[in-house]
Amino acid sequence: MASFHKYKTNSGEKWMFRMRTVHDPRTGKRRETTRRGFNSKGEAEKAARQLANELDMGIGVNENPITFNQFALKWLDLYEKERGVKPGTIRIRKHEINNLNKYFQNIRMVDITWYMYQQALHNLEKNFAHRTIDGIHRTGRMILKKAVQLEVIKKDPTEYAYVAKKKKTVEDLENETDLPKYMEKEELAIFLKTAYKRGLHLDYPIFLTLAYTGIRIGELCALKESDLQIKNGTYFLNITKTYYNPKNNIKQYELVTPKTKNSVRKIDLDEMVIKVLQELMEFNAKVKEEFADEYYDKGYMFVNTTTYLGYPIYPKVIEQRMKRLLKLANLKNKTLSPHSLRHTHTSLLAEAGVSIERIMKRLGHSDDKTTVNVYLHTTEEIRKRDSEKFGSLMKNVLKFD
Repeated sequence: MASFHKYKTNSGEKWMFRMRTVHDPRTGKRRETTRRGFNSKGEAEKAARQLANELDMGIGVNENPITFNQFALKWLDLYEKERGVKPGTIRIRKHEINNLNKYFQNIRMVDITWYMYQQALHNLEKNFAHRTIDGIHRTGRMILKKAVQLEVIKKDPTEYAYVAKKKKTVEDLENETDLPKYMEKEELAIFLKTAYKRGLHLDYPIFLTLAYTGIRIGELCALKESDLQIKNGTYFLNITKTYYNPKNNIKQYELVTPKTKNSVRKIDLDEMVIKVLQELMEFNAKVKEEFADEYYDKGYMFVNTTTYLGYPIYPKVIEQRMKRLLKLANLKNKTLSPHSLRHTHTSLLAEAGVSIERIMKRLGHSDDKTTVNVYLHTTEEIRKRDSEKFGSLMKNVLKFD
């Protein structure tokens, strides 16, 4: 119900009304809306009836005080429960919320407009790459769509928002490359020989396995000895999990499901890899026997054997060890990473004539632009060499006198 009151102004008497409109989520009570400036009580009553009708229809005044940051934290909790996402995904979403908080942290959800949101995206473009902004925008859309669903806001301000694409210059196109960094087979041979001769304990088994299987570094760290399996005389690795440890704390790690459904797979192994892994497991068994009371026996394959015996080695250590070996190997490209060995594996499989479908299955991909680009680049070079061979062959017989 509305209450009506007369009040005085410099230009004469006016009418106003007060009406309880929306619930305050903190107290559970309705909050009051005031409208002023009516010339008569009749005008005020008409406006009050119109407002009441709008509220009944779900439009009109919304005085929900919840801020963007408050709602984003509630959304994150719902997102985790509803979708069952991995810790790594939650970590990314938190980072993206932090970037949105630079513009909306203490602004009420009901006050965020399309213009405000679009300006925030434009400002982000000054500091971040297109792909990063696209992720931030994706998170913003999910938050504000959920706010509409939960009737915190009536209209989604992200509905027509967009991430502007940078117009490329001629120089950009000339310098552009979609290819990731990887090694040629000669470079890989030098790198693996260096790991064998001058590597620390685990270096050679780690980098040989990464290069010969194409598995992700997190999948390698999560490998257990039971994942080396044999069926019908064929050895393979059973990939069912990945290692998660964002703080690089050796004891505080998690095993989570692989990146995608297709990442659960079995990978056939080369005899050299089988031999090296079997020797590694024999070494682990000796350490376990000697230090039975200290050994963290969870069956991991690539484990620490100096401190924290038995705990799985983690990605940061592997990255540091690869930097050391690249320097020792004196390879031209010293910025390669363990993930580069995955791209190297793709390239060499393509050079060996393996189809893109079989490579995708081996890598655990259903679709991946980067892998396809590496494959096409490699096979293009092979086709070019085939053409040169044909031309060289014909040059000996096709002569015009």
